[in-house]
Amino acid sequence: MSLFKWLAQKRNLLPDKKIKKDSLKSPQSLWVKCNQCNLLMYHKILESNCKVCPACNHHFPTSSQDRIKYIFDPDSWNSIDNNLSSTDPLGFSDRKLYAKRLIDMKLKTGLSDAVQTGIASIENISVACGIMDFRFMGGSMGSVVGEKLTRLIEKSTSLRLPLIILCASGGARMQEGMLSLMQMAKVSSALYKHSEASLPYFTILTSPTTGGVTASFAMLGDIIIAEPRALIAFAGRRVIEQTIKEDLPDNFQTSEYLFNHGFIDIIVPRTELRSQLHKLLSLYFNSFH
Repeated sequence: MSLFKWLAQKRNLLPDKKIKKDSLKSPQSLWVKCNQCNLLMYHKILESNCKVCPACNHHFPTSSQDRIKYIFDPDSWNSIDNNLSSTDPLGFSDRKLYAKRLIDMKLKTGLSDAVQTGIASIENISVACGIMDFRFMGGSMGSVVGEKLTRLIEKSTSLRLPLIILCASGGARMQEGMLSLMQMAKVSSALYKHSEASLPYFTILTSPTTGGVTASFAMLGDIIIAEPRALIAFAGRRVIEQTIKEDLPDNFQTSEYLFNHGFIDIIVPRTELRSQLHKLLSLYFNSFH
């Protein structure tokens, strides 16, 4: 034993037993760097601020489970249709079998598909809500997403509850072909019946909200809310530029651009979303009850 090791052991600086290298690594998630302003912050500060940078208001990506925690009263969330899961009707394969990709996504996220649906309350006001999760195959809309949202809307209509759908999606799920595109019409049809019953429907557009989701239920809300600087689009920027042979503005397809052109009603930071939804729900109940 070297003199250095002997002295270190005497001073309790170096344990006698070998330490695994993994135990010497500090968890990477302890400190988070903002992509916009480069602020380095302790992860608990970011969590307590709804994953919004306290310096520049940059909205970090977040999960559907976190959004349930941020928006609804504690322990009020009651999931519905959690048992629904996609199959592989086309036997689709790209770099990986679709069936295998589904299994991997379920293990990675703990979700059955790209949306959670349930009944919950905001300041004791009951609502039906669907929350899309971008972690599950880019929040893509397949048969299960469409079916779960349709069942949620029908339940909301039968119980006469306000409806909220929080969107985060890359669009229709190509691995299910035409079956995924059919969900646009199916969900929109259920929303029509909900509207005919004089019940409110709020959509919340987060980054990104694109493709078939934007082309259907995302833009059908009675009040359309968006998070700041969210990407909201149907087709990609390059596709549009190549089609119209013109350069688009730098802020094109952001929530601010859409707000200025009348496509959305209000931009609400994530930290204020719960209180804003409560105000809107209170206005509805004071008007009709």
